[in-house]
Amino acid sequence: MDNEQAQFPKLEKGRGQKSMKDLDFLLDIPLEISVELGRTRIIVNDLLQLGQGSVIELTKLAGEPLEILINQKLIARGEAVVVNEKFGVRLTDIISPMERVKQLG
Repeated sequence: MDNEQAQFPKLEKGRGQKSMKDLDFLLDIPLEISVELGRTRIIVNDLLQLGQGSVIELTKLAGEPLEILINQKLIARGEAVVVNEKFGVRLTDIISPMERVKQLG
């Protein structure tokens, strides 16, 4: 066996297909996706005073990217878009795996 074969051993026929089938169960796991425009804190009294037309000031500035969270973990940033008269989010930045690991600590 030459050096190249030692570094990259051949997969047994069908082995890659089997491992894909083993991972298929992951495709049906439900995830909660949310898009965060911004946050704020208010006291209960102020909350009770809110009515139609009230304005709530958020911590983010206009034009800042929206945050896309999966199960409350930041995974991407994006911008609001309108598609067929519905709001959507265009992803502009995917959080790297290393950044996601840092968020866990």
